[in-house]
Formats: sequence, structure tokens, C-alpha cells
Amino acid sequence: QVQLVQSGGGLAQPGGSLRLSCVASGFRFDYYGMIWARQAPGKGLEWVSGIYGDGSEPYYVDDVKGRFTISRDNAKNTLYLQMNSLKPEDTAVYYCAKRQYANYYGKPFSPDDYDSWGQGTQVTVSS
Repeated sequence: QVQLVQSGGGLAQPGGSLRLSCVASGFRFDYYGMIWARQAPGKGLEWVSGIYGDGSEPYYVDDVKGRFTISRDNAKNTLYLQMNSLKPEDTAVYYCAKRQYANYYGKPFSPDDYDSWGQGTQVTVSS
């Protein structure tokens, strides 16, 4: 049974940092591309970042480029998102997701390409 269990997140001040984790089980973790996506209040799902199964080709949307870092530890079956220089507009529920059938993430982003999702974790950036 595939599972993605998220942790981290919470409340941060503008300019602060948070780290999200996503522990995977039930599948060969390094065989699949992984992403982070987010959904802000009243908005649709937005792709944030992606990474290939072997940890190569990190990708970021322009809004987070230079502030967020995606990484993975395949020995620990864990995906990370380090978020620095946080802004109020980063406030959202963040999700990790496993790419279906591929060791990459693919562009353009389509939620239908991802067959397993974490439970979501709230990130709130506010003073």
C-alpha cells in the first residue's frame, strides 16, 4: 500500500524558514519523480517544485525560485522542501505527490499524472 506521510510546516514569520518532509512507503521510492504542490485559500492547486527519482533536475516555479530547495534522501525514502525567506503569499496547504509510471515529474504540471498524495500540511506565514 502506497503511503506518503507529511510532517513539518506550521507558523513562520515573514523572512523565516520551515522544512517539510514526506516519508514514502509501499513502493520503490527512487523509481519515481516527486513533487510538492500547494493550495492557498480560495485558489487552485499550484505546482511548487519537482525532482527526478535519482535526485537530479530540481525544478521550481518562478515564485519560489531562489527561496525553496527540494531534495530527497532515497536511502530514507524521504522527500524534503526547505523553505527560506518565506512570504505571506506562501501561506497554503502543501502536498507531496508521487509521479505515476515515471522517474521524472514532467511539464506542464497535471494533477492527473500523480497517483499518490500526502495528507497535506498547513504553512502559515504571518507576523
